[in-house]
Amino acid sequence: MLRDGAPTLVLTGAGVSAESGLATFRGSGGLWEGRDPMDIATPEAFTRDPVDVWRFYAWRRRQAAAARPNPGHVALAGLEAALPQFVLATQNVDGLHQRAGSRRVVELHGSLWTLRCTRDGRSSTDTSLDFPEFPPRCSCGAMLRPGVVWFGEMLPEEAMARAERAARTARVVIVAGTSSLVFPAAGLPAIARDGGAWIVEVNPEVTPLSPSASERLVGPSGTILPLLAAALGVASSPSCGTRRARSCGSTRAPARAATCSSGRWSISGFRCRS
Repeated sequence: MLRDGAPTLVLTGAGVSAESGLATFRGSGGLWEGRDPMDIATPEAFTRDPVDVWRFYAWRRRQAAAARPNPGHVALAGLEAALPQFVLATQNVDGLHQRAGSRRVVELHGSLWTLRCTRDGRSSTDTSLDFPEFPPRCSCGAMLRPGVVWFGEMLPEEAMARAERAARTARVVIVAGTSSLVFPAAGLPAIARDGGAWIVEVNPEVTPLSPSASERLVGPSGTILPLLAAALGVASSPSCGTRRARSCGSTRAPARAATCSSGRWSISGFRCRS
């Protein structure tokens, strides 16, 4: 299907960024100063102590800036360039997909690099790593907040609508590195499946999506996605906003094959042979 240019939706989660060294909220390393980030990333926490919340997000911005796109990010950028109907919906907020060269990105949970005025809701892009004060201030004098979706908040309406449209028209959906626990993003594969799409899960762990996936490719996305790109003849060339290709890390496809739920993955396509 991919060889025929079938409409494709990719949904990525924290596991993809974890392969670049970024801690996940739910993983064993998902702590900040010994605290659960899920107790900090809330509107209530920001109302209670905006300085504390901004210290956390300043740390996250520094971590994201220091991270490099991994081969999985780069492979997806290559797939986008090769497929005319391709949408990448991500739950990640670190911007690594864009740094790898992806352009058709839907940021379901916002971005670390967006700031939003708490008075009028206007958003702006800001990539600085140091602020003169916490919390930073808008030109109008109001506090700025991180442009991310906090626990208990609605997803951006426009972003979710775009992702749902892509799910309804997709013939192939690749779900990579996500726990499939966070809704409404986790509901996108079901929308696509109802329309007859082939659902491929790329994950080293079993998730709630696993039983209903058309196919499971068991392994890290940084291993499997470059193999997929190579099978389609896609060159995974990094485009990370730097002059040195090595800033993305190695883009060479791993030599070993990935395994899927029914045996070994045939690199010629989404088929498993027992």
